[in-house]
Amino acid sequence: MTEPQMLLGKPVVEALEQSIRQRVQVLSSHDITPQLATILVGEDPASTTYVRMKGNACKRNGLASKRIHLPESTTTTQLLSTIQELNEDPSVHGILLQHPVPHHIDEGAAFDAILPQKDVDGVTSAGFGLLAFGRPGYGSCTPQGILHILDYYHINVSGLHAIILGRSAILGKPMAAMLLNRDATVTICHSHSRDVPSIVAVADLVVAAVGKPHFVQGAWIKRGAVVIDAGYNPGNIGDVDFTACLDRASAITPVPGGVGPVTIATLLDHTVRAAER
Repeated sequence: MTEPQMLLGKPVVEALEQSIRQRVQVLSSHDITPQLATILVGEDPASTTYVRMKGNACKRNGLASKRIHLPESTTTTQLLSTIQELNEDPSVHGILLQHPVPHHIDEGAAFDAILPQKDVDGVTSAGFGLLAFGRPGYGSCTPQGILHILDYYHINVSGLHAIILGRSAILGKPMAAMLLNRDATVTICHSHSRDVPSIVAVADLVVAAVGKPHFVQGAWIKRGAVVIDAGYNPGNIGDVDFTACLDRASAITPVPGGVGPVTIATLLDHTVRAAER
């Protein structure tokens, strides 16, 4: 069998960022600088790194970024007040609340406090509703990034049977809605699904997002299927046994270097779109 196509994230990011910089230039000619506000609550090292990466990406592409770092002891009420200030700030076009937040904070209430038109991370209930109905809004950045990858490599999902492994609110569920909107036939598997290998075996497109290293086995994959690994586990390990899938998949994303880099570029794209609106 021929080697599968490597669905690398880097060229997708380069194409997205080129578009972003051109659009930022157009906005700057109208005295508008797209600005992303990031809120970090507490001292989680991974979250701190992610927020820094997002700030660096903004700087690299001509966007402004506002970083708000709140102490671990911040209450839900205090966080909601901070979000409201950003909602009312006309210079802020996108708001990102870095998750997870500390356990004592009502994360759902905090997400839903973000105005839908500034929900560039696609985390609000209202934003998900717009997405599900195919109306203008901002999809959650990882599944939206996966669509950017599929588009870049000219993979048309219309009519394909897509199997999504995982039903999280920021990945599995919005991914299902996005693929349905593109006329794919969608099945979601989760922790209570029975005989997952036999379900995956009929998939034309597999999206793995379960948070379990090497969960998806090569023997599960139908020959010629497209495999998207949206998992990221300690040690740079994805949810798919990459090597074992190589002789069956027609196209596959590596980890690292696949979906991850496109997620941040998608966040910037959404922020510029919000400024354009």
